[in-house]
Amino acid sequence: MKLFGNVMLRILATFVASALGVIGAGSIMQVDLFTAAAMGGILAVFKVIELLSLAFLEDGKLTLNEINAAFRQTVALKGVEESKEEQGTKVKNEKTK
Repeated sequence: MKLFGNVMLRILATFVASALGVIGAGSIMQVDLFTAAAMGGILAVFKVIELLSLAFLEDGKLTLNEINAAFRQTVALKGVEESKEEQGTKVKNEKTK
């Protein structure tokens, strides 16, 4: 039950983060504030649900790694992913020397 609550809170956070990101674009296109926010948030939530469903279809279970991967693909934080990629490149380069 604790995992379910965690997923629900993360879905809510995904909605908010994505909704806030499209408000500016909606205002430029003269779309109502709430409509733009709802569209952006709902699309992000549906993407998470799709990824979770695909992971569940694979073996009938959802692991914590699969849940984390679904959210990681939906909401990417700038700098976090880039630094991980840079570290991976440095490690590969050091191994090839």
